[in-house]
Order: sequence, then structure tokens, then C-alpha cells
Amino acid sequence: MVRRFLSSHKSLITVFWIATFASLFIWQFGGVSTNLYSGFSLFWSSSSTTTTVFSGGFPKLRPVVFNLTDFGAVGDGVTINTEAFEKAIYKISKLAKKGGGQLNVPPGRWLTAPFNLTSYMTLFLSENAEILALQDEKYWSLLPPLPSYGYGREHHGPRYGSFIHGQNLRDVVVTGNNGSINGQGQTWWKKYRQKLLNHTRGPLAQIMWSSDIVFANITLRDSPFWTLHPYDCKNVTITNMTILAPVFEAPNTDGIDPDSCEDMLIENSYISVGDDGIAIKSGWDQYGTTYGKPSKNILIRNLIIRSMVSAGISIGSEMSGGVSNITVENILIWSSRRGVRIKTAPGRGGYVRDITFRNVTLDELRVGIVIKTDYNEHPDGGFNPQAFPILENINYTGIYGQGVRVPVRIQGSKEIPVKNVTFRDMSVGITYKKKHIFQCAYVEGRVIGTIFPAPCDNLDRYDEQERLVKQSDSQNATDIDYEI
Repeated sequence: MVRRFLSSHKSLITVFWIATFASLFIWQFGGVSTNLYSGFSLFWSSSSTTTTVFSGGFPKLRPVVFNLTDFGAVGDGVTINTEAFEKAIYKISKLAKKGGGQLNVPPGRWLTAPFNLTSYMTLFLSENAEILALQDEKYWSLLPPLPSYGYGREHHGPRYGSFIHGQNLRDVVVTGNNGSINGQGQTWWKKYRQKLLNHTRGPLAQIMWSSDIVFANITLRDSPFWTLHPYDCKNVTITNMTILAPVFEAPNTDGIDPDSCEDMLIENSYISVGDDGIAIKSGWDQYGTTYGKPSKNILIRNLIIRSMVSAGISIGSEMSGGVSNITVENILIWSSRRGVRIKTAPGRGGYVRDITFRNVTLDELRVGIVIKTDYNEHPDGGFNPQAFPILENINYTGIYGQGVRVPVRIQGSKEIPVKNVTFRDMSVGITYKKKHIFQCAYVEGRVIGTIFPAPCDNLDRYDEQERLVKQSDSQNATDIDYEI
């Protein structure tokens, strides 16, 4: 029955796009009033193992609307339209007390240097509208390193800003009728591989220290670096998105990187990129610990993800500010290197706790579930090697799949044991017929009911009624085999 359900990911893709088009229909014919996504809110009900989000409010129009061509823009893919974007956004910045304004980007190819958004703004991309990033780095301003990183991430010193940027904003919507924002990252990727850049590449879109942010119904593609990076933001919704980059030769093009963010919803989207599909972060080593802003209360649901060189969904490895109360559910990860991963190392500090993975389908992967505690990459020598992160209360329920070489690899250590891990309702078809395909080291937890493949000896066994059947006496046993 499981194999019939998994015989092709095409059925799930079809259902996903039907849901997407239904959402667009509701959007187009729902009520029109004063504010696009006005009244949007998140309400959280949380415990040690669950996160529930209810979103409310239909998309609505701003009281004032501008067209990019009103400011002299030309959508021929050649004319540089930076001045037009800046003039339009400046006008919208003066309308905050009246509810803000909307900037419509009509069909065409609109080349521009990076630009900043403003509060109470909607950027609306029409069908067949494409905003193109200038590739020459001289147009990209330099910014200080993020305070929770202390380092540009790829180089010491300043970093390039993002193509679409915003700081200290409120009530910003970037949406459209599946228009696109294209970072034209090919030049950046080539220079990065050839070591010709002196500063860290910039994200495609980065929103910092902001609240009430929505990205919906558009395509983001070919980012120079991470694609969508909300940093220290609250109340963020990312829905009905398509995020694309080549699955090879597009280094560090993560899809979505929530970083020290709180109260966030990511849903109903397709992501295929050159690194992690989603990577939840909260700062790097001593800088993240000092900054002290965790990522928490995040719901990720109804996604299709492909990541050929990294993982569908990751937590870390920069998690020094802490990560908690995360729910990942109704996810298909296909033709990828890894499925869902938590990665950290000595020196990180912080914690990853109260994490739930539920109803996750793994289709043709090298490794399905990964927890790695020796991901030793540090910004500088100032970290504390005795700062050991805490990993606890991690739940996997409803994990299905086929064609997975190693379904589970949980590599705790004496200094960083993985505590209170639960597996329930798991059936993953394997491609490598070797005994040790459910691998563990320094992990404590339990298995409820019967799962496939058979779990490692580190875990306690319970029956379906959660009655203890066999208690493990081997939590510190090591059974990691990186040859498979």
C-alpha cells in the first residue's frame, strides 16, 4: 500500500498545484478593501511537541496604487530602471498614515540594481513580469556583517547587501500573479568558484528586524547566495511560492533561511535549489550566543522540495541562539541527497528542542533523517570549544518513502547526546541491503509500534498503546557507517 502511494510523486505534485490555483482563485475573487493581506495574523498553540498556526485575512488592495511605468521604467531587459523603482518606493514611503501604497510591475523584463522596500508597501508582479538583477557587483552596496554572525559568512569584513532589501519595516507584501524576481546569479557563482570575490555574496531577498511580512504567489530564481532570508523578524508568511536554482553548480543557494525569526509560516510551495531547501538558523558560535535571538514558533507545511547536494529541510548548522517549537508536516522531498537534517557542533552552544516532523515522504534519497553533531565550521578562533549544544525532544511521525539508501543516521556524541527522540509510524523502502541502515550513536529515545527498517538498539521499544516492551541498555552504542 505504501509503495502504491509512493509510486510517483507526480500525484502529490498535481494535488499541490490544484491547491495553489484554488488559492489564487480565492485571491482574485475575494473581497477588496483597504490593504493587501490586512488583518493578517498568526495565533500559536504550542506544547513540547506541536505547533499550530491559523492564518486569517484575505488579500486586499492598498488605498493608493502606482505603476512602475509611471516613473519612466522600460521593461526591455536592457534599460536600467533603478531610478524608477527608487522614485516609486519613495512616494509610497510618504503614505504610511494613509495605509501605504502598492507598486504594480507590469509584464516585461525590468532590469535594476538592488533596491530597498519601505513599510506599508505591496510590491505586485503581474503575470510575465520579471525583475532582473544587475550582475556587476559594483551596483551592490556593502553592509556590515550580521551581528549574530560576526563574519560575512564567506569572507571577513563587510558583505554584499541583498537584491531586494528591507530593514526595520512593518506590513510589507511581495506578491503577484506568479511574476518573478531573477537574481541572475550565474556570474556570482562562477566568481565564487574561481575565488574572485572579496566579500560574501548577497541574498536575493533579505528582510531584517521587521514584522508582518508576506511573500506570496511569485517565483524567486537564481539567487547569488541564499534566496529568501528573513532575519530577526516576527510574524512572517511565505506561501504559494516557487523557488528555483540549478541543483548543481549554484553554491549556497538555499531556498528559505529563517534566521532568529519568531512566529512564521512557510507553506504550499515548490523549492528546487543548489543547497538546503529550507535552513532554520539563529546565529553562529559566540556571535549567535551573544546576540541571543532564537528561531521559534515556525510551521512548515505542504511543500515539495528537491536538494541534490544538501538537504530538503535543515536546522543549523548556525543555531547558537537556539531553535525551538518547529513543526514540519506534509512534505515531499524527492531526488535529493538528504531529507530532514539537524546539524551542529561543539562550539555552537544553544539548543535545538521541541521539533516535530510529521507526514514526510522521502523519494529517492541518499540519507533520509540526519542528526549530525560534528559539523565543524567556525567563523574564527574565538568560539568556546566547550559550548556544547543541547538536542532534545525531537519527534518523527509518519515517515514514508522509497529508494532511500540510509533511512536514519543520528550521530550524537558523548559531549552532545541526542535526547528524547521518538519514532512512530515509519515505513521507508531501502535501496542498500546491508544490516546497519538505521544508524545511531549516543541517542536516547523510543520507538512506538512497529517501524521499518528495524531501529537501532539505542532506542526503547513500546507497543502501539505506548506500553514499554523493551528498555534499551545501549544508548551510547555507536553504529555509524559513512561508507553507505
